Amino acid sequence: MAVTDAELFAAAEAVRAKAYAPYSRFSVGAAILADDGKIYVGCNIENAAYPVGNCAEPSAIAAMIAGGAKRIKRIYVTGPGSSPVTPCGGCRQRIREFADQDVVVISHGIDGAPLVQTIAQLLPYSFGPEYLPK
Repeated sequence: MAVTDAELFAAAEAVRAKAYAPYSRFSVGAAILADDGKIYVGCNIENAAYPVGNCAEPSAIAAMIAGGAKRIKRIYVTGPGSSPVTPCGGCRQRIREFADQDVVVISHGIDGAPLVQTIAQLLPYSFGPEYLPK
């Protein structure tokens, strides 16, 4: 059975409720559909000593790698508000490390409409692992 965007949204929202964001009060959740067909989630974790915290996307990537999967097939990011909550620049590069250029990134401020783009659209002319010697 294929994983739907509704399932990814639900997973991102469930983990967003667990975010630790006492300073920004801006909770973010991320749900990755990985190459093993499983969903891996992560939320943002802030720290009083900036910038020691984690964004939701690398938290989900860490869960994916720890779970044994290797590649992102689709990722859904949720946050508060009506504007799409897109990954920050650093997170775009982290996603790119584990995603092909055509992987879809859905960014959703839950009071608005989701933005659906590929990682190539979010991070054009990116540098990826294929440029490094093997």
